[in-house]
Amino acid sequence: MENLYDILLRDVRFEEGLKACMNCGVCTAICPAAEFYNFDPRKIVDLVQSRDNDEIIELLKSDSIWYCGECMSCKTRCPRGNAPGLVIMALRGLSQDMGYFVESEKGRQQLAIKRTIGEWILSTGYCVYLDGISVAMHPEQGPVWEWVQDNKAELLERMGGNYKGDGPGILRKIPDETLDELRKIFEVTGGLKRYEKIEAASRKKAREMDLDLGEGIDNEYFRHIYKTNNGTHTR
Repeated sequence: MENLYDILLRDVRFEEGLKACMNCGVCTAICPAAEFYNFDPRKIVDLVQSRDNDEIIELLKSDSIWYCGECMSCKTRCPRGNAPGLVIMALRGLSQDMGYFVESEKGRQQLAIKRTIGEWILSTGYCVYLDGISVAMHPEQGPVWEWVQDNKAELLERMGGNYKGDGPGILRKIPDETLDELRKIFEVTGGLKRYEKIEAASRKKAREMDLDLGEGIDNEYFRHIYKTNNGTHTR
């Protein structure tokens, strides 16, 4: 196996994010995620700097790299100009490419993100789409959101929107030629290939867990990764 540190070095986010860490811990002190999760960006960067393949593989299989909210508070305070958030982006990408993300509870949720936000982007041009945020999937939105969903066309018109309409306006229909261009960007930059890797690794994991994984979000594996919380993630 090629040394994983060498692979990370080819990622511009890693190159920009890790310069000369002295392990001071300021990134962890300022990190909002570290306040709530069992998460320590200092330890992650220290582990990566060890260049130990086995240690990096365990990191790629862990929940740790999925706790970061990418707020970049770490970048603002690091005395050496590092950005652990960028290092974590590179680690996430490598975990997806190598299929290690399915070995952690939070990692497996990448399929849920791909099949909702990821596919909404390509099919509608919006990363968050009104039709996709149902009360069934997001009960925390409550009865007001249910009312919004039931009356969305009229409500958006009153607010000056153009729901699924041609021309300008909020939540307007994105032209097919624009969606084709967007898909081309995903293809050229490797986004579609990343989607394929997430799907392939998830299908393999679903078979290991003896869970059905069909298309869309109405299947056993999707419901499992969407709802399961083993209660060990927060402090």
